[in-house]
Parts: sequence; structure tokens; C-alpha cells
Amino acid sequence: MSAILNFEKSPLPLERMKALLPTAKMKYKEASPFSHIVFDDFFDLEVAEKVLSEFPGRKDIDWIDYYDGNQIKLGNENEDNIGFFTRYILYSLNSATFLKFLGELTEIPNIISDPFFRGGGLHNIGRGGKLGIHIDFNKHQKYNLDRKLNLLFYLNKNWIKEYGGHIEFWDDKMTKCIKKILPVFNRMVIFSTTEKSYHGHPDPLICPPERCRKSLALYYYTVPNSYQEANKNHSTEFKNRPEEKKESRGKIRIKKYFHRLAKKYNF
Repeated sequence: MSAILNFEKSPLPLERMKALLPTAKMKYKEASPFSHIVFDDFFDLEVAEKVLSEFPGRKDIDWIDYYDGNQIKLGNENEDNIGFFTRYILYSLNSATFLKFLGELTEIPNIISDPFFRGGGLHNIGRGGKLGIHIDFNKHQKYNLDRKLNLLFYLNKNWIKEYGGHIEFWDDKMTKCIKKILPVFNRMVIFSTTEKSYHGHPDPLICPPERCRKSLALYYYTVPNSYQEANKNHSTEFKNRPEEKKESRGKIRIKKYFHRLAKKYNF
């Protein structure tokens, strides 16, 4: 067993992180439509493989079931439902070492991690699932911190573009998609969260029924700069794409009802 898997060495690729920074800082700052960076093969292969091996199936744990007109996905924030090695990775991504890396990469000072993984942790999206274009909730409910960064780490082996599930980055006027990123295995995406960082994967997945779009999600924060800033607060805000119609509340209620029935009776 390797030193990493035996908890004798940090799972973070420290030398790689150091080597990436000079170029990555500029790419992050200049990226469009908002600051972001994509790291392929970020972790050593054995680390990504181990996390994937621990990822729970759709019936293995009590997932949070997000189902409405804007999203169809499963989420888990509960550490008790997360494999021990995967927790080790999440703790490492919340560590002072990684926060320092994020600070140098993004030039955001005094970044704070979230030990509760609010809204993050594990994300699992099956065939037909989606996440509409949105801006994220901007405050940590427990601590009233300002949300500044998202980190997504994908665990999808042999994922092809025909399956969909790209994370899309849209312009600040919500007129067009500027960038699409395929959620392939061992790919990490880090991006700034602002009032104009519109993102999501709005088209339903068309992967095989036995496949799921699997990812880890972590969010990072800072202390508000002022009393006025601290008073501003909003939850996740979804936006329609051009010519995309918003579903009526009645239709959403009907879909939720049949979704609950299908889940209850397993059909």
C-alpha cells in the first residue's frame, strides 16, 4: 500500500501545486466570463481511484433529494455517509495548506473553509438530472461569511461529451454560454462566485441508466468587509436561458408528487 493510502503522506500533490501556481494565477485572473481554472489529473491517480471506490450509490445512503423545476440531483453533506479516505481528501482541501494555495491562486485574502460542507460534500446526478443556470447562495447560514469560491472535483471515468453534464459558464447578461467543461475523471474546477457568475448544467443528462455524474463540492468564504455588506443575503437564484420558459408552480407540484411516488414504490 502506498504512503498516501496508508495515511503516511499528504494526499495533496504539494510539488505539483507549487509548480502550477505561476501559470495558473494568470489563467485564473484572465479567464472568461469570470475567473476560473481547470486542473486535469490534479490528484495522483491512486487518490482519485480510491475516492471513486468509496462513492456511494443512489440507494446506499439517505441522499438529499433536490427535485424542482430547476434541478434534479442528489446531494450529501453528512460526514457519516462519506467514506473515510474521502473525508481525508475533503479535510485536506479544507486545510491551511490548501487555503494558502487558493489564496495565492486567486489573490483573495484570508480564505475560510467550511467544515460543515453546506450545500457541498457529495453530488450525484443520474440520467435525466440537471442543474439550471444560477448564481449561488452568497452567505454561510451559520457564520454569515461571504461565499467567494467553488471547487468541484469530478469522478466520472470514460465520460464522453454525448452524455452531457458539462458545467456551463454564462455571460453576465445571461445571453449566451461562454464556456463548457466536461466533468471527466480527476478534473478539478475552481471558480469565483459573484453576483454575476452564472453557471450550471441545464440540459438533462443522457448518460446510460447505470451511470451517474459524480463529484465532490467544496465552497470557500471570507469575512464581510462592512456592516452594509453583511446585511446582503440571498439564496441560490436560478435564471432562464434565452427562450427558456419557466415551469408553472402547478406543473412543478405535479412532477414532485409523481417523483415522490416513484421513489417510495421504487418504479
